[in-house]
Amino acid sequence: MTDLLRPIEILRPTRLEFGAGTVGIVGQWAREQGITRTLVISGGFNAKRVDVLGLPGEVTVFGHVKPEPDLPNLDAALAMAEQVKPQLVVGFGGGSALDLAKLVAVLPGSGQTLHEVVGPEKVKGRQVKLVQVPTTAGTGSEAGTRSLVTDPATEQKLAVQSRHMLADLAVVDAELTMSVPPAVTAATGVDAMAHCVEAFTSRRAHPLIDLYALEGIRLVGRYLARAVADGSDKEARAGLMLASLYGGYCLGPVNTTAGHAVAYPLGTRQHIAHGHACALVFPHTLAFNAPVMAEKTALVLQALGLPASSDEGVVRESTHAFCARLGIEMRLSALGVPESALESMATEAHAIRRLLDNNPRDISAAEILAIYRRAF
Repeated sequence: MTDLLRPIEILRPTRLEFGAGTVGIVGQWAREQGITRTLVISGGFNAKRVDVLGLPGEVTVFGHVKPEPDLPNLDAALAMAEQVKPQLVVGFGGGSALDLAKLVAVLPGSGQTLHEVVGPEKVKGRQVKLVQVPTTAGTGSEAGTRSLVTDPATEQKLAVQSRHMLADLAVVDAELTMSVPPAVTAATGVDAMAHCVEAFTSRRAHPLIDLYALEGIRLVGRYLARAVADGSDKEARAGLMLASLYGGYCLGPVNTTAGHAVAYPLGTRQHIAHGHACALVFPHTLAFNAPVMAEKTALVLQALGLPASSDEGVVRESTHAFCARLGIEMRLSALGVPESALESMATEAHAIRRLLDNNPRDISAAEILAIYRRAF
C-alpha cells in the first residue's frame, strides 16, 4: 500500500501508567521529581477529590473548568498560575480540564499569548512539569498534543498543537470513572469512538494508526453498553478508558474529519456537550462517507457489533440505533436547537477546513445543512 510509504510521526507521553489503582503513582512521581508546588486544573467535582492524587508540598486547585472552556475560563486559570508559579501542572478531569492544563503549562512566563500559539507547533517551550489524569473515557486528551478553547467573540474553537504540551506522565485509572453517570458515560464513549472512526476513514488514515483506531472501535462496541447499564462494571470501565486512549493516539498524526467539524457548532453555539454532539452527527457523517469508504465503513459496523454494510441508509439507521439504545437523545429539536440556526451552523462548520480537508468525501455547506436537518 502506498500509505506505508507516507511518513508519520507518533508522539506519546514520556511515561504512561494504565490500570486500576494507578492514580497513586502521581504523588510518588511528583516526590521523585522534587516537586513542592503544584497547580491542579479541574472541574468542580474533581476539585473535591484532589487528595486521591497524593501530591506533596503546596497544592493549589483551579476548580472552575467549564464543560466547553472559553478564553475567560483560560484567562482565570492562567492568572492563578501566575500567582502560584507552580513547578508542576496537573490536569485532573475530562478533556476540558486536560486541555486547559496543557495551555497553563506552556503559556505563563513564555511571553506568548494564546492567539500567537494557535495552529501547529508555535509554542516556544515549557518550563514546568505536566501530568495528565483523565476521569472520563472520551477525549483521550491525556495522550495528545492538542488543546481546544472557544473564542466567545466568534463562537469558534481555537486549536493549539504542540509537542511541548505532551505530558511527562499520564495516569489512566479506570477507577476514577466509576462515578460518571450513564448519560455522560454514553456521550463520552461515543466521542472516543468518533475519534477512532474518523481517523480510520480519513484521507490521512495510516496503517500505523488504523491498528489503534479499529481496536478502539471494537472496545466501544464491546464495553460501552455494559458501562452505561452498570457503572460499577470495572472491566467495562477499563475497556472504555483504553478505547479513549487509543482515540487520543489517533488524534495527533491523523486527527478527525467531518464528524467533529459538524459537531463543533452544536457545542459552541448551542452548548450541547461535545460527546453528545458527536453522537448526534456520527450516523449521518459515517453514512455520507460510506460510498467512498465502503470497505472501512463495513469494518466499523462490524467492530461495533452491527451487521457489516456500506449502504448509506443501512449505515445511518444501524448506527443511529446503536446510539439511541445507549439512551442518547438523537434529535436536535428535542435539545432546544432552533431550526433557524441550522443554516448559519452549516456555514460555520463548512469553514473548519483543518478537519474537512481530511474528510474522504468532499462535503458542501448544503450537504452539512442536510445533515443538520436530518438530525433535527
